[in-house]
Amino acid sequence: MKQAIKEIREFNKERDWDQFHSPENLAKSIAIEAGELLECFQWSPDYDKNHVCEELADVVNYCIVMADKLGVDLEEIVLKKLEKNREKYPVDKAKGKSKKYNEL
Repeated sequence: MKQAIKEIREFNKERDWDQFHSPENLAKSIAIEAGELLECFQWSPDYDKNHVCEELADVVNYCIVMADKLGVDLEEIVLKKLEKNREKYPVDKAKGKSKKYNEL
């Protein structure tokens, strides 16, 4: 991920786009791109894998920019959240179930 982060920073710097990357704007962009990802599956379970990957990359790209803007390590916050989810969804209660933690 370090190389991706470096290249994303460089890409945005070359275009002077940092001025548009407020946390609010980035959150909006993540939601918009997630909507475009969802659109790939709108009418059918069939999908174009290349298109899905492009939209997924857009979502991840904005998430990387937001984490960078907030000064947080993306891997660190993902692992921290995963640990919380392990506590909320213990294997013995959650395995094979799609219920929310408070319904287990």
